[in-house]
Amino acid sequence: MKHIAIFDSTLRDGAQGVDVAFSVNDKLAIAQALDDFGVGYIEAGNPASNPKDLEFFARASELTLRRSRLTAFGSTCRKDMRAEDDQTLATLLSANTPSVAIFGKSWDLHVHEIIGATLDENLRMIADSVRFLKSHGREVIFDAEHFFDGYASDPDYALAVLQAASEAGADTLVLCDTNGGTLPLRVYEVVRSVALRFPTFALGIHAHNDTGSAAANSLLAVEAGVTHVQGTLIGIGERCGNADLSTILPSLKLKMNLDPDGDIARLCAVSGKIAEIANIILPSNKPYVGTGAFAHKGGMHIDGVLKNSVSFEHVDPEIVGNSRRFPMSEVAGRNGILERIKSYAPGLTKDDPRLAELLARLKTLEN
Repeated sequence: MKHIAIFDSTLRDGAQGVDVAFSVNDKLAIAQALDDFGVGYIEAGNPASNPKDLEFFARASELTLRRSRLTAFGSTCRKDMRAEDDQTLATLLSANTPSVAIFGKSWDLHVHEIIGATLDENLRMIADSVRFLKSHGREVIFDAEHFFDGYASDPDYALAVLQAASEAGADTLVLCDTNGGTLPLRVYEVVRSVALRFPTFALGIHAHNDTGSAAANSLLAVEAGVTHVQGTLIGIGERCGNADLSTILPSLKLKMNLDPDGDIARLCAVSGKIAEIANIILPSNKPYVGTGAFAHKGGMHIDGVLKNSVSFEHVDPEIVGNSRRFPMSEVAGRNGILERIKSYAPGLTKDDPRLAELLARLKTLEN
């Protein structure tokens, strides 16, 4: 079983969700929950961007992390500045985390129009920043921002960005669908091409959900060769959210026979805990962890599940820490009612006339 490193960005990218606002204590509690669950990396914030993240890293010693590597996030050095003189990189080091994630531009449009640099200067910024951080003993995860848009615009330059980071010593090269607009088959095609170009490097995927494809994009990227998946545990994040690890993790393990970080038996519990801290109600139809993920309302479905659960369930709910539910409604059948009330009416049978009366009454009330 191939191991897949899981990089959780709930505390950084997730905190950029429009309805999300974490306190420092919230972030500490979530970090501890993620470590207890067992993700490989916890991207905890950008210490150069705000006082809250600075305080978090100052208080990180309060955490008892046994399974996760705390990771600070930042950008490459600025244009026309040496890495050793850049305050952002200095602050990144001051977070004192074993791993750092830095992003650099891989789309020529961003290089020219957003940071106003030349293509060569952007490559220099990336290489110098990676080399500087490696010289201070950090594991460096390089996020190639807007990689799929950059590859569509100028594939040679997008690949040159990866080459610059790899030659400078980056440990992982992450291909980012920052705008979330790339569809799954295109992701597979591009990642496969990159994997063939960089066969000895650890590759990662960072997908956003603007087309509703972030989970599919992440899974296909793994099929194409990546071994590092970034996302947020319940899919929160900027705009339409990040790749939802609560969907990706069990799919990697149960559908693809891989070995991702995380104890999936605790998946439902940790997803609920993070949602509670974030003051978010998980959608009932959320795959694997929603309260309705294994809810059967139709009479024929209930009858089938009671006879053989695989008839209407693709996995056992207990594997991910969830449970089966039979909501009562006008489409319920006799078997569903019997199952629902068996704890306090154990003597009732399917042929009992009282059961027919209960079913008729239920349908009337629903109407």
